Amino acid sequence: MKPGKIITSDSEFTEMLQHLNTVAVVGLSPKPERDSYRVARYLQQRGITIIPIRPGQKEILGAKAYPSLDDVPVPIDIVDVFRNSDKVLAHAHEALRLEPRVFWMQLNIENLEAAELLTTAGIDVVMNRCIKIEYERLFNRTGQK
Repeated sequence: MKPGKIITSDSEFTEMLQHLNTVAVVGLSPKPERDSYRVARYLQQRGITIIPIRPGQKEILGAKAYPSLDDVPVPIDIVDVFRNSDKVLAHAHEALRLEPRVFWMQLNIENLEAAELLTTAGIDVVMNRCIKIEYERLFNRTGQK
């Protein structure tokens, strides 16, 4: 197994997002005014399957919600995390079982210990970036994915 890397270049983002089918959104809020909801809805509107990770919720955005990543029964391309930086490491440990291609920490979220754990296991990592902003920036020029 080759180690993962921290993704920072446009070419790496483009390659990753072009092959995006399923995103587990950790901390997805059921409230439409929250960033996590808006980002998940944006991805859903582009044909990407969203898997909400939110304890206590049965469904968000019409998709079955799971209490944790440990409960997800299907393969995931990206784990997208909307949790405080100090909560990320626990989700990184959960993500190891799922073996996503990428573990994505949203804007203002960074955890170097989690990044090291994941990249050592062969999972690429994004920190302190918004998947919606990157998607729009890279693909909305042409309207194509």
